[in-house]
Amino acid sequence: MVNKKQIIGGSLEIGGRILSLSRAIRAGDFVYLTGQIPMRDGAPMTDGSVEDQTRAVLDDITATLELAGCTRDDVIKSMVWLRDRNDFPGFNLIYGEYFPVEPPTRSAVISDLLVDVRVEVEVIAYHPIADV
Repeated sequence: MVNKKQIIGGSLEIGGRILSLSRAIRAGDFVYLTGQIPMRDGAPMTDGSVEDQTRAVLDDITATLELAGCTRDDVIKSMVWLRDRNDFPGFNLIYGEYFPVEPPTRSAVISDLLVDVRVEVEVIAYHPIADV
């Protein structure tokens, strides 16, 4: 059994600048992902609909989960930040496509995001080390 935290996927980089955070960390049977924003070609996706941006975020989350030996089925909690409350129906529609059965618990808030995007999503997954 590993008792030490494990960095998953290295540090995040935006526009050639390495950020002071890890993409994900496994701590025991839990995997914590950093809040993901929509990215395209290594840069924040500042255009497109909330649906397009939500797909980009959830695709990136799926890829990061895979690096940790997890799937979206292992996600137990998600936290969502939207720039505009009117984006919630479009976000929720796409989110439901990615979590169609037994979705994780979720919190969602409206917030002024640090990057000019429409959505940010953070997740926590539970996947026992013995299963990895």
